[in-house]
Amino acid sequence: MNIEAYLKRMNYRGPLDTTSETLRELHKAHLLSIPFENLDNHLGRRIILDQEKVVSKIVDQRRGGICYELNGAFCALLRAMGFEVSMLSAGVARDEGGFDPPFDHMTLMVQLEDRWLADVGFGDSFREPLLLDDRGEQVQGEDAYRLVDSDGHVIVERRKGDEWKPEYRFTLDPHEYSDFADMCHYHQTSPESIFTQRRACTRATEDGRITASDMRLIITARGDKQQRELRTDEEWKAALREHFGIELE
Repeated sequence: MNIEAYLKRMNYRGPLDTTSETLRELHKAHLLSIPFENLDNHLGRRIILDQEKVVSKIVDQRRGGICYELNGAFCALLRAMGFEVSMLSAGVARDEGGFDPPFDHMTLMVQLEDRWLADVGFGDSFREPLLLDDRGEQVQGEDAYRLVDSDGHVIVERRKGDEWKPEYRFTLDPHEYSDFADMCHYHQTSPESIFTQRRACTRATEDGRITASDMRLIITARGDKQQRELRTDEEWKAALREHFGIELE
């Protein structure tokens, strides 16, 4: 692990000690610099859950990835810096109710004086780690989150207006990287997976988010959303270059 190269990829120049403040700043920097993207699914490139290869993709190739890649690489970085990190299995909430199966999503637990939930691989979600043992409302800017215990799981909920909606649920059992391989393969091959249905690349910004979804570019800033159609493949590639620093061969 070349820590210096990874931190440079994240544009991170903050503290390096193993504290909650460092974790918080690393978490935010990762989300602002490294996009969630599933482009390899649509380029015919197989994702293999090997941490060295995943880190090389993100750092050397200046790409992003899906949750297994982003959180897998972030886990490797944190461990190299001296943090105690566990990979946790999660299931994403379904619009019609219920949750997807275990290992559908990877999230991370970081053990410091307190336990923290870290996740740089869920797209538009919490920008700072959540206190894992706090069951109260955790406010981050205009957003609010809370953790709810339910049937042996912990559910991450986000407040939407006056309503709380689940994002995903997870257990606290630690897992190895290879435990996520079957679901990673599913998301690369199944026509039922959202990752095979459309290509997307999205990154947080200081005041909103930039997303390229199929042939649309969506820029949200301070609650104002603007969209435009990307009419050609060249426009699509130009948007990836300009907004995400991704140069596709």
